[in-house]
Amino acid sequence: MAAVTCPVCSRQVPEASINQHLDAACRDIGAPAVSPAQPSVNSASASASSSSSRARQVAPIFTKAAKRPPPSSLPGPSTPHPQPSKRRPLHDVNPPSSQQASSKRQKTSTISSRLEQAAPLAERLRPKSLDDFVGHVHLTGPDSLLFNLTEKGAVGNLIFWGPPGCGKTTLARLLAKRTDAIFKELSATIVGINDVRPIFEEAKNTLQLTGRRTIIFLDEVHRFTKSQQDIFLPFLEHGHVQLIGATTENPSFKLNAALLSRCRVFVLKRLTDEEITEIIKKAVARVAANVQTDAADPTPVLTPSSSPAVPDGSSPRLSEPSSSPNVPLFPAYPQFTPRVLTTLTSLSTGDARTALSLVELVLLSSRSTPESVLLDSLRASVSTSYDRTGDSHYDLISALHKSVRGSQGTAALYWLARMLEAGEDPVYIARRMVVCASEDIGLADNHALPLAMAAMQACQQIGMPECRINLAHVVSYLAEAPKSTRAYEGYGRAEVAAKHDMTLPVPLAMRNAPTKLMKELDYGKGYNYNPDFAHPVTNEYLPPEIRGKVFLRKDGDLDGKMWDDVALREWECEQNDGREWDGPRRNTGDVL
Repeated sequence: MAAVTCPVCSRQVPEASINQHLDAACRDIGAPAVSPAQPSVNSASASASSSSSRARQVAPIFTKAAKRPPPSSLPGPSTPHPQPSKRRPLHDVNPPSSQQASSKRQKTSTISSRLEQAAPLAERLRPKSLDDFVGHVHLTGPDSLLFNLTEKGAVGNLIFWGPPGCGKTTLARLLAKRTDAIFKELSATIVGINDVRPIFEEAKNTLQLTGRRTIIFLDEVHRFTKSQQDIFLPFLEHGHVQLIGATTENPSFKLNAALLSRCRVFVLKRLTDEEITEIIKKAVARVAANVQTDAADPTPVLTPSSSPAVPDGSSPRLSEPSSSPNVPLFPAYPQFTPRVLTTLTSLSTGDARTALSLVELVLLSSRSTPESVLLDSLRASVSTSYDRTGDSHYDLISALHKSVRGSQGTAALYWLARMLEAGEDPVYIARRMVVCASEDIGLADNHALPLAMAAMQACQQIGMPECRINLAHVVSYLAEAPKSTRAYEGYGRAEVAAKHDMTLPVPLAMRNAPTKLMKELDYGKGYNYNPDFAHPVTNEYLPPEIRGKVFLRKDGDLDGKMWDDVALREWECEQNDGREWDGPRRNTGDVL
């Protein structure tokens, strides 16, 4: 039997079985592999066999094929096989029969199925239409601006700004599908401008020849530098392509102004707990629809149903809501109880991708796993997502600083713990507390700044985890300390006056006179040295142009401070146990 060399594993395989061999991932399929050296009858046949074997050591797909004979000279059943065609491998010289065509379709289907099974559950469960998309009603609702754009067959240039797992990629795919546009998905983490430029040219030619628009989805668009982002400008300007960029960073900081002016920015927020719960229920319903409830199979293969939603709003595998937290929601998965669902929602923190990854862990777990063990394993599998250079970094330090300013020690300690447990640099927090000590406490407590400096030095010398105690000390002290912004606000007023005119001369009395010439020029003349007097004296400390201005106001001066009765009553109810403030009352006026 003639044999060919498998292009994947280089084994000798019977010619008639090569397709089945490849479909079986080069595993043994029952037919014995042909040895490269067969016993020969005579030396001539042995020499021919050896020559033929050497010729087939190279995979057929890499060998140079001869010209295909004309149709009239195609060999019949008894005619020896000629050299293979250029378009067909060695084993396929005849036109494919219906059985061979079916085999090829089966092979393609098998490969596609393998790729789908290799994808994580979150990827396989992406919605197929906007009707199945959960969340962001302000973008996908019937009266939303984005929905109205899709009705016209074009969405324009968009920037989706939102946290991970909120649906940016899925929404971009669904928009392209709804507008019947060609969809090109790229990631700025692995492509550069040289990879993007040919796609732009192809999209331009496609639009010119067929009239179909091309949507280029660029994930992590902020990874392109501001100079690299300029490549989009001419193509977006002429409308040759439609760009949908996705970013987790603030576009105002990461994208250049020229690109932003050509795009509309849509903000996608974290999904709510209700939306995450809905996503989880729909996901489990789709998977459970294809699972046989067999107790002997504790870890079935997760194959989602083609239907993205529960049929007719109710699935026979979805149990009725129960007040008991231990009643399974799905008979196919007895380990999936309401308490597990609540825990999954809490651990996902608005991230649908995290939620579905946790769902996959639950569904693949043993049905006999105790609920407490399963919940502990789920909590241990979730790591805190924190980026020291991202928006969450600045949001958390802002919350900490404002809690200290508002004298809310409990809130301040919470945000401190959030940052330290997420891996924040303790020295960074200590530096901010040094600023806070002068900006917010200031002259009201002169011990605040030395304590903050000592805490920063402790963080530098000790490090984590012990220095968390020093930070808790200084944060609590600053939160409970009296507050005064006199020095901070005074400098702000002085800064405005200084910038207004930087040429005002120093009064002669304020100038130093170390030389005889300077004394002759009246430097220091008329200056009253304060320690020489038994009583207070004055001097001309400011230039005549700004004399009389007060930058550092007296303690208790409320000039320019706002008065808000509503805010005061809210503070009295929430922070002062309902008691009235014992400070001075004002009847009317927004500003004192």
